[in-house]
Amino acid sequence: MTDALARIHAAFADAGVTGWLHAVGIDSGAQLDAGADQPVCTASVHKLCLLVALHEHAAAGRLDLTEQVECPPAGRTAGPTGLAAMLDAARLSLRDLALLMMTVSDNAAADLLLRRVGLDAVNATTARLGLTRTLAVHSFGEMLATLKEDAGPGGARALADPRVITRLRALDPARTNRSTPRDMTRLLGAVWRDEACTPEHGAAIRRILGLQVWPHRLASGFPFDDVHVAGKTGSLPTVRNEVGVVEYPDGGRYAVAVFTRTAHTAATLPAADAVIGTAARIAVDALRAEELRAR
Repeated sequence: MTDALARIHAAFADAGVTGWLHAVGIDSGAQLDAGADQPVCTASVHKLCLLVALHEHAAAGRLDLTEQVECPPAGRTAGPTGLAAMLDAARLSLRDLALLMMTVSDNAAADLLLRRVGLDAVNATTARLGLTRTLAVHSFGEMLATLKEDAGPGGARALADPRVITRLRALDPARTNRSTPRDMTRLLGAVWRDEACTPEHGAAIRRILGLQVWPHRLASGFPFDDVHVAGKTGSLPTVRNEVGVVEYPDGGRYAVAVFTRTAHTAATLPAADAVIGTAARIAVDALRAEELRAR
């Protein structure tokens, strides 16, 4: 594992990011720790916690996933995808809102679900699963509001200024939605082992995670038709994250969480995106080799 850790840290350095990673064999328990207990801001990765809470409530009969929700254009949480980018009124079920929230990271859909489930319920779910370093402190709309307030009169253009970046509450794990790489792989493992929800709801969660449309981070490290990657990204200024599960045709299942920060304020940094896949691949290869040696 020492060589793999060195290669992961070198890959992060070459991409110009500071990175933290945890990877674990879901069935074997073999793990690789590259800063697994570092507190990190989750950004949209926290939508995974909301998704699990939603399905926990459905499994307990506290809500019906086919329940219809009115989605008027006024008051929608901002964002570049899904309902957040749409102009007209819509009406969707809770489960279809969840699909938008996870596959295209729709902020408006997420906050509609959060309004139905509640922030306290999300935290109760993560606490029940033993995620002691994971906490949701605000909605996605509230998080975006802190960005706007902290950026000041310069607006979005001010986010290109490194001095402004340093004062953003949304980038401070002590003041925003937060977790650790280890907590996130623990959550993924619970979902894949049907410990987070009943098997029916666990399967629904896994299906949605497998439909995420973004191939440029975690999935980029596994460009094989017979390897399945399911995950959730998270992005904020200077932050690029993804957590997910990589499944091999031989039955190997690996939960991986990668969180990164960069000093560069550019919104488009392909190398910073791609290193998430690179680091994950190094980690998973090392775990598979470890499992082979243990047989």
